[in-house]
Amino acid sequence: MRIIFIGPPGAGKGTQCNRLTERLQIPHLSTGEMLRETRNESALGRVVASYIDGGRLAPDYLVMRIVIKRLAQSDCSGGCLFDGFPRTVNQARLLDDYLAQKDDEINLVLHLAAQQEALVDRLLKRSLIEDRADDNAETISARLRVFHTQTAPVLDYYAGRDLVRTVDGMRSPDEVFDQIVDHLKV
Repeated sequence: MRIIFIGPPGAGKGTQCNRLTERLQIPHLSTGEMLRETRNESALGRVVASYIDGGRLAPDYLVMRIVIKRLAQSDCSGGCLFDGFPRTVNQARLLDDYLAQKDDEINLVLHLAAQQEALVDRLLKRSLIEDRADDNAETISARLRVFHTQTAPVLDYYAGRDLVRTVDGMRSPDEVFDQIVDHLKV
């Protein structure tokens, strides 16, 4: 299975992907983590870090290079969970094209819906716990704007193929997980 998790920053995508990866035995691909890991690897990594630290999206071509490299690894052959990717309609199209070349496709898109005020609180708490430079008030606000303008349209892109299922991300992690598992049965 290839499942995409889409939701605003702080909606719980990473938390739920971690839980679901154990259940389905497929890898969790967090493009945010992959991009953050490139930070110290090269000059290109430092450019990527400047986008992330500013709350902006890294360029599509760069993100796709990283994702394709990861998808080529053997543990992804049976499927994967995309955490917050694709973040633009262009990335969604590029991903679809890549998967079609491999005679594969996206099976499900899970939309974790959440209230913006609660998300800011969650992200500020996460900042303290995980010491993330990209979780400060200014960057959080920028990331939420980017989500609404650039990532939310990805839901419409996949809704046209009846792949999107909405989950209430404001519930407890266990209740959210139960909703996700219910959608897997559909």
